[in-house]
Amino acid sequence: MMKSNMLLGLAAALVMPVLGQEVPKVLAIGAGMPGFSLTGTDGKTHAAADFKDSKVLCVIFTCNHCPDSVAAGARTEQIYQDYKSKGVALVAVNGNNPASLTPDELGYSPFGDSQEEMAPFAKEFGWSFPYLYDGAQQEFTAACGAQSTPHVFVFDAERKLRYTGRMDDGGRNAGAVDKSYLRDALDAVLAGTAVKEPVTRSFGCSTKWLFKTNSVAADQEAWEKKPVTVADLDEEISKKLRANGSKNLRLINVWSTSCGPCVKEFPDLVDTGRRFQNRPVEFISISLDPVALRPAVVKFLESLHAAAPGSTAKSLGEQGLASNNYHWTGGNPDTMAQAIDPEWTGALPHTVLVAPGGKILWRHSGELDIVEVRRQILKGLQ
Repeated sequence: MMKSNMLLGLAAALVMPVLGQEVPKVLAIGAGMPGFSLTGTDGKTHAAADFKDSKVLCVIFTCNHCPDSVAAGARTEQIYQDYKSKGVALVAVNGNNPASLTPDELGYSPFGDSQEEMAPFAKEFGWSFPYLYDGAQQEFTAACGAQSTPHVFVFDAERKLRYTGRMDDGGRNAGAVDKSYLRDALDAVLAGTAVKEPVTRSFGCSTKWLFKTNSVAADQEAWEKKPVTVADLDEEISKKLRANGSKNLRLINVWSTSCGPCVKEFPDLVDTGRRFQNRPVEFISISLDPVALRPAVVKFLESLHAAAPGSTAKSLGEQGLASNNYHWTGGNPDTMAQAIDPEWTGALPHTVLVAPGGKILWRHSGELDIVEVRRQILKGLQ
């Protein structure tokens, strides 16, 4: 993960002078479609010429993380199915650079905006049209002036822009919509008539341009300055953690520095806590290392910057809880296990998702699939 981010940052540094520091303007109605040659989730390269026989080419700039894009996922596939026999080609483009996203922007989807995460995202919605990646260079995204996700561009048979703006009035609602600007535009272009509303605002998460990596670096620097604390845990506090007197979901992970899977998954858990820091979610860690190994526990947590986001620290403080990280010091751990999750066998790692009031919504023993963890959190937030 760290190596990947370094490479993405290098790519950003190399391309930034090309794009500059300003958001590109939206392509004007009547302008010709910029060319593109981009890799899809199928591993193939897709170019503009591949769709030359289509009467209409619809390009939708979208991504994996934005709640508006997530909500539009199923509707996008339905539009493709409804219009593909009418001569309409549809391609989706992820123009976001994943290194230009701060963790707190990722609390609405189990996926980030990396190229690797595009395939599982598309699979989740059954997408059968090309989903292309432009996050590394952003040349096509900049040429079109995609402002947000999703942002639609409809080109006619001569590949002149006839409509640009939002898909519909769905916003973050994943259900049916009353008004689809995209369908209206497609119908008009196919009929050879003028689009009544050729330009609309493309509400959604802003495009993550390469020049935004500077703000991400500043966010990371600020995070690494946050203090990492560890508090003693006994039976009474264990019961309090499970009772969850907050208004937040509480993700509790029991781990040890001597447990390989625990150490392997822990960075993803810290990252998940940061992703959901602006939502009602708290991440709590409990170390079962021997009391004498407190220095090793602290060193490990500090190396991963396992601090509490401001919202979590405030919530825990209001409940009289001293930290987001705990070290069992109460003797026989059976009492802690009984308090946290009576169904836990004792195998490490063990993770539970607790609703306000103490009900366990989800539990898992063994190494985590972090995407599934995020999916369960999102389910619990519904």
